[in-house]
Amino acid sequence: MKLVTAIIKPFKLDVVREALSDIGVHGMTVTEVKGFGRQKGHSELYRGAEYVVDFLPKTKVEIAVADTEADRVVEAISKAANSNKIGDGKIFVSSLEQVVRIRTGETGDQAL
Repeated sequence: MKLVTAIIKPFKLDVVREALSDIGVHGMTVTEVKGFGRQKGHSELYRGAEYVVDFLPKTKVEIAVADTEADRVVEAISKAANSNKIGDGKIFVSSLEQVVRIRTGETGDQAL
């Protein structure tokens, strides 16, 4: 099993959710996060004073999938979240050792 974690621009969330739904992925966890990469934040003007915003708002999407589905999920997120502009985000894929559905006690792929 794999955990696919995507950091995307917040306004791309609905497009990414629809793309994942189209390939049969219906469960995900979404978190509002802040961070920066090459984008390195930006300057804003507020009441005449300029200040630097180091951490930009982003959305973190986490999806647990079977090994065979990971590549399709990554491809769907990549296409949906891409705006060809700096700050589109990143996708991380890591291995999951164990998944347990709390309600039924199912484990592994059955718990997904």
